[in-house]
Amino acid sequence: MTLWNSSRKGGKLFISRVPLNGARRTALEIMASPNKMHGAVEAAFAPVPDCDFLSACQSGQDFAEGRILWRIDRAPGEGRGAWLYVVSPKRPDFTHLCEQMGWPVEGGWETKDYEPFLKKIGERQRWQFRLKANPVRKVFVDKGSRSDKDVIGTIQGHVTVEQQMQWLLDRAEAHGFRILEDPMGNLQFQVGQREKSSFSHAGSRATLTTAVFDGALEVIDREALCHVLRFGMGRAKAFGCGLMTLAPLP
Repeated sequence: MTLWNSSRKGGKLFISRVPLNGARRTALEIMASPNKMHGAVEAAFAPVPDCDFLSACQSGQDFAEGRILWRIDRAPGEGRGAWLYVVSPKRPDFTHLCEQMGWPVEGGWETKDYEPFLKKIGERQRWQFRLKANPVRKVFVDKGSRSDKDVIGTIQGHVTVEQQMQWLLDRAEAHGFRILEDPMGNLQFQVGQREKSSFSHAGSRATLTTAVFDGALEVIDREALCHVLRFGMGRAKAFGCGLMTLAPLP
């Protein structure tokens, strides 16, 4: 099977930003379910002739330029407002999403070619970052207060702040960056919006542990970090995890 854009040289990656209206009941219902939100994002991409783009999206298929990643950022000081960020190897059409979850009368969304920004990233550069992730571990030893042999070999979410912060620190170097320190030697990042959600998926209940990391980093391996920006970091990418974004330091 030939996937859309998988063999085309010089393909583009796009980044989009969509304002969401949290005062609308439909918006709240969709945002509350990672599975429904996944479907809403997926619907922004029309089928391409002689290709199975949407099936690839559903299975988490990666393309040459990157994969579909998305994240909802709550907007501080804007009541129930939020922003949906999407990185994709195909230009999206969010008309349906704006009609259901946004402010259609005020215009729609922004989509930009992501490649010029990615080409500017270089080693030793310093950036602000935000990452929503699914920090998890594979269980080898049952440390629970009640013995449960069924937990051995399963994937479980990290639940404490310390565990979640260490999860990111353990992976930073391999993903092309290091967390900066302040003059006192304190690491410049924090974890917030720590949530555990349960939702229907594939006929059963799924549980998702998420955390949002904000901080400052230095690029130590440009290719590795750009791979993160294109393909995401960690698990549960279909459900709004894995998308890292960068911004200039103040």
